[in-house]
Amino acid sequence: MRLSSQEIALLLDTSSHIISTSGTRDKALKNISELLAEKIPHYHWVGFYIVDDSGDNLILGPYVGAPTDHTRIAFGKGVCGQVAVSQMSRIIQDVSMEENYLSCSSNVQSEVVFPIMKSGKFVAELDIDSHDLSPFSDQDTEFLGALCHQLEVLF
Repeated sequence: MRLSSQEIALLLDTSSHIISTSGTRDKALKNISELLAEKIPHYHWVGFYIVDDSGDNLILGPYVGAPTDHTRIAFGKGVCGQVAVSQMSRIIQDVSMEENYLSCSSNVQSEVVFPIMKSGKFVAELDIDSHDLSPFSDQDTEFLGALCHQLEVLF
């Protein structure tokens, strides 16, 4: 599914409102996860991983979707850990082709992970799994990049 420019603008407006009115970071991240899972049909698991105090691991934050065993991920391990090291987004249209993939569910066929930066420092990431093969488009990239830029104020 492709997101229209109007849909992207509306989602960004809604997320901005959520960020400014949710009260706490975790509540805002949970509400953003719920918004994305509800409004974008190919987003089946939406969540956040936050850098721990050591700066070497990601800790599972608020999310929406099936439970996961991956509550702590070392930098470099799996797609999420690779994004933590590279600080660049990754779009995996077919997870079966990824050697360093950490499977959360046999239903997951694709994944996208976007870093969240604060003053040039990697602080967290947005992780989205889809049960569809190759569902992510340039519109997803545009939207998620803008969303993660909005989210930096929470850190």
